[in-house]
Amino acid sequence: MPARTPRMLRLTVRDSQSMSLILAILIDGFIYASWLFVVAAGLTLIYGVMRVLNMCHGSFYAIGAYTSASLVGWYFEQGLPEFGSFAAMALAAVLAGGIAGLITERGVLRFLHGRDEVVMVLVTFGLLLVFEDLIVMLWGVQSYYAYQPYGLLGSTDFGNLSFVNYDLAMIAVAGVVAAVLWWGLNRTHQGKLLRAVIHDREGAVAMGINVSRLFVITFAIGAGLGALAGGLAAPAIAVNPGLGIEVIVLAFAVVVTGGLGSIEGALVGAILIGLARAAAVNMLPEAELFVIYGVMACVLAFRPRGLFALAGARKI
Repeated sequence: MPARTPRMLRLTVRDSQSMSLILAILIDGFIYASWLFVVAAGLTLIYGVMRVLNMCHGSFYAIGAYTSASLVGWYFEQGLPEFGSFAAMALAAVLAGGIAGLITERGVLRFLHGRDEVVMVLVTFGLLLVFEDLIVMLWGVQSYYAYQPYGLLGSTDFGNLSFVNYDLAMIAVAGVVAAVLWWGLNRTHQGKLLRAVIHDREGAVAMGINVSRLFVITFAIGAGLGALAGGLAAPAIAVNPGLGIEVIVLAFAVVVTGGLGSIEGALVGAILIGLARAAAVNMLPEAELFVIYGVMACVLAFRPRGLFALAGARKI
């Protein structure tokens, strides 16, 4: 076997580095995309059914994160089974987000159904500010850390790269959420009723569908999904005030890129933005924030309503 020349060795090292970079971008991108999708899925579901651009969706994310962080601290202090903390923090976050969603819809939004979408944006933005103050009143201004579950699953090595299994598990969670939403909308009776409301609300009312009840269910599910994303993200981040405002901007970038009201669009938009951000982080870190909105701008330049905008929108 001929000996390798220095040039051959340099090419081998360069190829290995290129493969590691590509692998890092792909895995980091899908991890980030999975988190984005779970956040954005609830937001786009609410808009698809109710035509409400819900600015306070970020508050549900923050409520889920704070609830999860508080529960995890208590859970481990009690000496309960460690792996049970995953189910506990997920269920607590979804429950807290669902309750907040029910209160929001029944307490405020039900009086505004049918109003102009701009009015709904302004109202939900006001609710976002109210929720931010309530969160500070309940949890204070200090940061919360729920780090214990993050390292329980260990890590996985891909060549010279190492990834925490908790982050990789987020990809599976996003896949489950996407599958459940698709099945629920396309294979269940309630899902078919929702699709009828999405395409023609007035016709659905005329056919005897209880649209008000579907609105409550949809809003609670959407809020629960937002809170679930926050609850699962809590072990990997510092939970502090202002968290919801940061998240809602990213969630809007995803749903606008994919097409408002489209679950498939939210998934594709999350993947595009996740991969673009991962590429920037690994190759040009100073452009991290720019590429997120750059992807959105490029898509809207050619598809002003997003990649998977709902066809045949109903009359408002």
